[in-house]
Amino acid sequence: MEPMKPMAPMKPMEPMKPMEPMKGSEPWWPQELGQPSTSGGQNDMRYAFFPDKHRLLVETDGKLTTYDSGDHQISGVSQSNGRAPSFSSQNGDVNVNDLKVVG
Repeated sequence: MEPMKPMAPMKPMEPMKPMEPMKGSEPWWPQELGQPSTSGGQNDMRYAFFPDKHRLLVETDGKLTTYDSGDHQISGVSQSNGRAPSFSSQNGDVNVNDLKVVG
């Protein structure tokens, strides 16, 4: 059996680089809309709802669409494979295709 060799000394640690700000901290919606009451996303879709402006913004695959939410108070989203997302409101589920596109 060979005798064990002594461990090589450890190299000194390199100084840490300052942390970069996390990507995504900047709002992706127009600032004039203010803060959304709810926002989120899943898969390749994200949304933000602005009740004071009656606007629902949906971004799918990098394409932003603005909808007039009417009297709906959006509180969440559900998505089925390949189908347009549905949003939960006080009136029940609302299909995004049933809302008027305004931008």
